[in-house]
Amino acid sequence: MTPLSEPKPALLLAAHGTRDQAGVDGFAALAGRVGKLAAADGIRVAGGFIELSAPALREAVADLAAASPGPPAAAGGKTSMVAVPLMLSAAGHAKGDIPAALARERSRHHGLTWTYGRPLGPHPALIDLLDKRVAAVGGGTSPAVLVVGRGSTDPDANADVVKTARLLWEGRDYPLAETAFVSLARPDVAEGLERCRLLGARQIVVARYFLFPGVLPDRVAEQATAYAAAHPELDIRYTDVLGDCDEIAALVYERYHEALAGDIRMNCDMCVYRIAMPGFEHRVGAPQHPHDHPHDHVHDFPHPHTRAHG
Repeated sequence: MTPLSEPKPALLLAAHGTRDQAGVDGFAALAGRVGKLAAADGIRVAGGFIELSAPALREAVADLAAASPGPPAAAGGKTSMVAVPLMLSAAGHAKGDIPAALARERSRHHGLTWTYGRPLGPHPALIDLLDKRVAAVGGGTSPAVLVVGRGSTDPDANADVVKTARLLWEGRDYPLAETAFVSLARPDVAEGLERCRLLGARQIVVARYFLFPGVLPDRVAEQATAYAAAHPELDIRYTDVLGDCDEIAALVYERYHEALAGDIRMNCDMCVYRIAMPGFEHRVGAPQHPHDHPHDHVHDFPHPHTRAHG
């Protein structure tokens, strides 16, 4: 008799969370799309948030653990997963918060093992999607583009957004492509638009580099609209977010398979925890102190650092 092959690890989608229901719905739609893609290979998929919205990441882990073939953890069973962070760059949530949440789940599910995938970007599929979103509002012309990302206190993550903007510009007909951030980093949206204006742009498309709708993408639109009102001589428009689509589902599944093969290739050349960057020298070799998230019930897992969210 041919022995049964080992079941493939489940795929856990890990996201930050949002107070915006449209963002929650977008995440659920993408999780469903990835689930259909993976079902053909017999791979179970679930997703959750580390804070702000349901389902909680711990609930997704519990669902996958309960559905794992073989005996339950209490009877010595094991559950293996690949966790893919639904993040566009490797900032604090991807580097510290999600791994910390997964470590807590290991203490709840003693047979749990997991492999951690890398964030989604930068990636050619995302750059092509940005190009399509710009074209959808560009009116058939070649506008200047201002790529606006979330922003981070991690310069490595901010550099990923700048790299994405540069790669969007290369080989395309845009007269220029600049970068801005909606929080935690400069230039902000108004500063980015002002730079485009001073460089001679009269038609500018603000490309909202976000996976799903939410408070921050809405803030980008509001700030772009306010700048446009103050400069009626300019034609300023903004794109939709990247959103739930086949291209991102395929990229998530690609991240799953590369993690499963041990081919993660995460770029740590400019990580502030490894390299002495100007102004960040104190972070080299520093331990990760992820901030508390309501979903984690951290009173059971104390650590010394907390950070508030707006």
